[in-house]
Amino acid sequence: MLNWNELEPQKIAPPIPTDARFDDTPSAHATHAADAGHHHAQTGLEGITQGAGRVDVSEKRIINATADVNQLLPMKYTWAWEKYLAGCNNHWMPTEVSMQADIALWKGRDGLTADERAMIMRNLGFFATAESLVANNIVLAIYKQITNPECRQYLLRQAFEEAVHTHTFQYVVESLGLAEGELFNMYREIPSITAKDAWALKYTKNLSDGDFDTTTTEGAQDFLRDLVAFYVVFEGMWFYTGFAQILSLGRRNKMTGIAEQYQYIMRDESIHMNFGIDVINQIKIENPQLWTEDFKQEVTTMLRDACELEIAYARDTMPHGLLGLNAEMCAEYLHFITNRRCNQIGLVELFPGATNPFPWMSEVIDLKKEKNFFETRVTDYQTGGALSW
Repeated sequence: MLNWNELEPQKIAPPIPTDARFDDTPSAHATHAADAGHHHAQTGLEGITQGAGRVDVSEKRIINATADVNQLLPMKYTWAWEKYLAGCNNHWMPTEVSMQADIALWKGRDGLTADERAMIMRNLGFFATAESLVANNIVLAIYKQITNPECRQYLLRQAFEEAVHTHTFQYVVESLGLAEGELFNMYREIPSITAKDAWALKYTKNLSDGDFDTTTTEGAQDFLRDLVAFYVVFEGMWFYTGFAQILSLGRRNKMTGIAEQYQYIMRDESIHMNFGIDVINQIKIENPQLWTEDFKQEVTTMLRDACELEIAYARDTMPHGLLGLNAEMCAEYLHFITNRRCNQIGLVELFPGATNPFPWMSEVIDLKKEKNFFETRVTDYQTGGALSW
């Protein structure tokens, strides 16, 4: 049986052999590329050299590996494979969740307040395209730069899950009869949503450039910035206000179909985030010269700025407070979450003493309940019977 504690970011990554450091010469099995004057990391699209050597596990690295990325075994980063398996065991589809109660409530006159309706629309408006932005970053930027096959295996699973999440918002729009153009274009029309998405996208643009190169210190640090922006901030901080809002509705027996889907999305996102944090920490171990004091300060500033953007979004979506939530409580929650992210990537806490004003959220995030949080039915979307939560 899979223990969810194993899916937390790894506390200590295995030591890296001295022959696998950032600036080493290409490994023996890659001498054909070296002889031809090419010292670039493997992408998996290189020509096949008959008789080339087999992969030695010590040659595998997260970035800049010269080992063949098409050879999954021998495996080096078992944590990546475990998260791939966990993702497979988490399989769910939005259309398996009934929306009948949500439809009746949404179309009724008295079930939701005007503030609740406005919050739901902006919440859905952020998530509807946010999942696509994350998927684009994986497929168009991250996948090519990560030179490890077990990590790539997980990225393929994550990309599919982002597609499922986008499907979720299409299903919600269709079920409730919402204005699809309004919802999916909200990231261009609502300033607090535009500000978040634009902030994150600036970190990924140059990664898709054909000349982008992680073998330089500048390029590798750019890659780390992108990983922080999407895994630590986008999936690890910015989704949590929205989760708290919708799950708070669900706790009051409102919009329980959407709330159930958000619970499954949050289950997926917790593994996404932990995978990204493991990747960041492993890159730091393999390339210690990247994690300078100046760079750590820069990343700390990124997290502070991201926290402020999310608090502005909370104020925008809840100007008067609702469901036992308000912008001030969400600000404290974001300070608490930001401190956790700082700890996970080895930075000093930005908001010492911040506490969690939503302790009930921890119950959902910990994923240890055997029943759905709202106890509508047993959540058993596993394919192999290996997952219990």
